[in-house]
Amino acid sequence: MEEEYDAIVLGTGLTECIISGLLSVNGKKVLHMDRNDYYGGDCASLNLDQIWAKFKMPGKPSDVLGPSRSYNIDLVPKFLMASGKLVKILLHTDVTRYLEFKSVEGSYVLKSGKVNKVPATEKEGMSTNLMGLLEKKKFRDFLLFVKDWDASNPKTYHSITSDTLSKKLMDKYSFGEGVVDIIGHALALYRDETWLNETAQTTIERIMLYFESLSHYGKSPYLYPVYGLGDLPQAFARLSAVYGGTYMLNKPILGFTFDSSGRVNGVKSDDGVARCKTVIGDPSYFPDKVKQVGSIARCICILDHPIASTDNSESCQLILPMNQVKRSSDIYITCVSFAHNVAPKGKYIVLVASVMETDDPKKDLEAGIHLLGNIIERFYSVSPLFEPANDHQKEGIHISKSYDATTHFETVCDDVVRLYKEITGEADVNYIYVPKKKEEDQ
Repeated sequence: MEEEYDAIVLGTGLTECIISGLLSVNGKKVLHMDRNDYYGGDCASLNLDQIWAKFKMPGKPSDVLGPSRSYNIDLVPKFLMASGKLVKILLHTDVTRYLEFKSVEGSYVLKSGKVNKVPATEKEGMSTNLMGLLEKKKFRDFLLFVKDWDASNPKTYHSITSDTLSKKLMDKYSFGEGVVDIIGHALALYRDETWLNETAQTTIERIMLYFESLSHYGKSPYLYPVYGLGDLPQAFARLSAVYGGTYMLNKPILGFTFDSSGRVNGVKSDDGVARCKTVIGDPSYFPDKVKQVGSIARCICILDHPIASTDNSESCQLILPMNQVKRSSDIYITCVSFAHNVAPKGKYIVLVASVMETDDPKKDLEAGIHLLGNIIERFYSVSPLFEPANDHQKEGIHISKSYDATTHFETVCDDVVRLYKEITGEADVNYIYVPKKKEEDQ
């Protein structure tokens, strides 16, 4: 414990494990500690018995559910976009050697009370039940415009320049509210209505990410690891170890030491002080240095059938845009199953999540739960949403944000980039999206 490290990372949530892996791969000496005796933190994967204990359920799980060991239930399930930031980081660090992924079968959206596949091609745009004939033609024209638009080529602008607002882009096609919801929340994957004041270029780039990700597999833009997300933090832990990083589970964190200027220079544990230049960790390790900005309601459900109107998909995402459910926040639904080896044959694990707008998670998630049909078991939880409130430049302490309600990892990767820039002091860290072998060749 008396060694000195470039960085000490606290907690083995995915954000912390990615940071640990990136620092190790790029030459830093890292010590990674967790007070728990398991990997994953808030985004751990648990078997059925562990879920039963965590949610303090009475008795034992019913035999109808099948064997406990056949379950790998993610507490915070999220999908990877096939061309998204996390996949690029996985390729940069070569973590893909430890993992196996399968595509998610479908991406769906709620409009006017009905579930439909998200239309992302001209053919799907013309055949979807989400729009009338006139809007289908406008939507098809919009998709073609987005695919042709090039920020470096004014000939493709058609009056939509780089700094035009997204609202003006929507007005250009005279879309109704329902189609605007599909574009903003199901294709561009925005979380609220502030996107209409974002630049059209930002929205176009987000939609293009959806298109590019979709082009890899055809059914949806999403990937999910076989056996669930639990292997992701462990894969980054293995990676860090390969590059000289040290991992310690079940280590109590008893406090910190600071130099005369107030900058952190050590972490106290049961067997001494580990010296360091900087500390990174999740909010639970720094209760006096974070602020609560909301809460997330979640409900894990076990079904014996696929979600209705999803083409019998064994895995899918379903987004309920805020305007469609008369809320101020979207409701997100992920469904995985035996197809990804996270449940016994014939069982589906569904998570419904959203920002809390009342004091009752059941009320906040009601519109999503209603779409699931018969539910064998359900487990509700409320998690506080924390953000850092400290002076990281002065203290050398860098704190991750809590995991939000979204069904994908793009916001997690935004937080990784924020932390990595803070820690390294580098303004441009785009190299973390370049596969290591290509980076070495350049």
